[in-house]
Amino acid sequence: MRDRMLDSFEVIVNEHGKTIFNYIFSLVKHKELAEDLHQEVLTSAYLAFHTIKEPAKIKNWLFTIAGNKCRDYWRKENKAKQFWKEEVYSYASIVEAAPLPEEEVLQKYSVEKMEETVMSLPEIYKSAIFLYYFEDLTLNEISNRSNIPISTVKTRMKRGKEHLRPKLQSLA
Repeated sequence: MRDRMLDSFEVIVNEHGKTIFNYIFSLVKHKELAEDLHQEVLTSAYLAFHTIKEPAKIKNWLFTIAGNKCRDYWRKENKAKQFWKEEVYSYASIVEAAPLPEEEVLQKYSVEKMEETVMSLPEIYKSAIFLYYFEDLTLNEISNRSNIPISTVKTRMKRGKEHLRPKLQSLA
């Protein structure tokens, strides 16, 4: 059984492998990265190959896996970029001179106003926003603490931000 599955997967790779690689390369524009992602796509496809119910849609299935792998890569890349921006920013703030007392008061006032604005949200949105921005919890941590699915946390965050936008524009 396993040999037959391996043989049929090999046929699929021979038939669609180059097309999938070209698709990945067109998205990432870097040959070595495309090769790495192509390998990940093939590995994922092989591991999930036994779940295919409609053999006629294998090519679309492979393209979907490839697109998802590229998206995952971009998310990781963006997080890494964000990390470096934050690190550079925090380093730059250490190097800068101490803020003036007036700036400290204004900063404290704006944080208090922001917290007050968040606390005026409906309870369903307030807790997610507050835990994320003021308690520095991740979405997974909020989900676990609140005993709700992560998709619900994301929805509440999005809707809470939509409620906050007009209120914060009036503060500016």
